[in-house]
Amino acid sequence: MGAVPLFFVGWAILALGMAALWMVQRRTGDAGVVDLGWTAGLGFLAVLYAAGLGEGLASRRWLAALMAGAWSFRLSYYILFDRVLPRGEDARYRTLRARWSGRAEARFFVFFQAQAFLAALLSIQFMIVMLHPAASLRVWDFAALTIVFLSIAGESTADAQLRRFRHDPANRGRTCREGLWRYSRHPNYFFEWLFWLAWVVMAWGSPWWPATWIAPALMLFFILRVTGIPPTEEQALKSRGEDYRRYQRETSAFFPWFPKRARG
Repeated sequence: MGAVPLFFVGWAILALGMAALWMVQRRTGDAGVVDLGWTAGLGFLAVLYAAGLGEGLASRRWLAALMAGAWSFRLSYYILFDRVLPRGEDARYRTLRARWSGRAEARFFVFFQAQAFLAALLSIQFMIVMLHPAASLRVWDFAALTIVFLSIAGESTADAQLRRFRHDPANRGRTCREGLWRYSRHPNYFFEWLFWLAWVVMAWGSPWWPATWIAPALMLFFILRVTGIPPTEEQALKSRGEDYRRYQRETSAFFPWFPKRARG
């Protein structure tokens, strides 16, 4: 199948999947399933493109599918067991539900469909890589594979460190400063963003290479300004107060760096 028809097929499937998940959240009152759908959907699209494209080096197509699939599976598993199955809606979605009030269900439907479109838009990165004109695997492909491995390892480590900290009753009301959280207030977001940079590296030499910068730029914008750090830190300030304000003063918000010396 050609690239453009396959893209629209993938988008349509994601839109249907998100509509089904919207119905699930109507029954459960938990809109957090949208995160699961978005993450799993990206892995699905990578595999769909690898199988459906009629051009491009087969070994590169399936290497890209493996990279995206491994990232998607790891994060989907974490979201499912850390956020979806435990009872209680994420504070971000509770805030939206309260703000939208009587129009919440209709607006959540639009929100779920917007996430389907965003996933389809970001998946163009995978397609660009799979259609690369190079006739064999290159050093850039293996460099990208290394970056994806670092991304998955870093995000997994950050998630495990935070989970271990939260499960200790002695840490109630305190801010995690262990491991990677000593060097960044959001190391999980940083390593998730790193994943998107891998595709820029892998696409080097493609005539469509400049377009691969769209995904990391979009993700950085959403993390820093919209759905990532702002609502997360707003909730942290409500629950942890001065302890989190001190953490903000001492610790880099996103890019890992050495903490500043404690004051006061």
